[in-house]
Amino acid sequence: MADHLEASVTLPSEAASVSTARGFVADTLGEWGLPADSEAADTIRLIVSELATNAVQHTFGQSPTFTVGLVLDRDERLRIGVTDSHPRFPQRLPAAVQQDNGRGMVIIRWLTAERGGKLRVRPTREGGKTVTVELPWTVPAEPTVRAAAIPRPGELPGR
Repeated sequence: MADHLEASVTLPSEAASVSTARGFVADTLGEWGLPADSEAADTIRLIVSELATNAVQHTFGQSPTFTVGLVLDRDERLRIGVTDSHPRFPQRLPAAVQQDNGRGMVIIRWLTAERGGKLRVRPTREGGKTVTVELPWTVPAEPTVRAAAIPRPGELPGR
C-alpha cells in the first residue's frame, strides 16, 4: 500500500449526512484493505457516526457543512477528522445532564482508548474546529486457505 493515503467528503449539516459519512468511511477503508465485517471497521463506523452526529446536532445551525477526512500513514496510523465551522469545542457534560444525549464524546473517548488511539480537538484557521481520532491501523491478515488433504497413492479420499 502507499505510504500516505487521503480521502475526504464535505456534507450538509443534516441528519441524513451521518449515514452518508459512515458509508463514505466504510467504502474508503474497504478500498484501503480493511474488511467491512471486522471489529476495527465496526469501531471506526461508530466513531464516525458519533463525530458526524455531533457536527450536525451541536453546531446549532451555524455550520452549514462538515467535512470527514481520512488519512492513512505508512500502514501504521489512521486519522479520522471531522471539521465544522462552529467555534465551540465539545463540552464534557455532567452525568446527570447526559440522560438522553451528550454521551457522544464519552463513547468516542472510550472507543479511542480501547483501540490504543488518541483524541484531539483543534481550532481551524477559519474559526471552526476539527475533532481528530488517531488509531493504530490494524488490517487483519487475509484468511488462510486450508490445504485439502491429498490422498497418498492407493488411498481413496474419504476412507
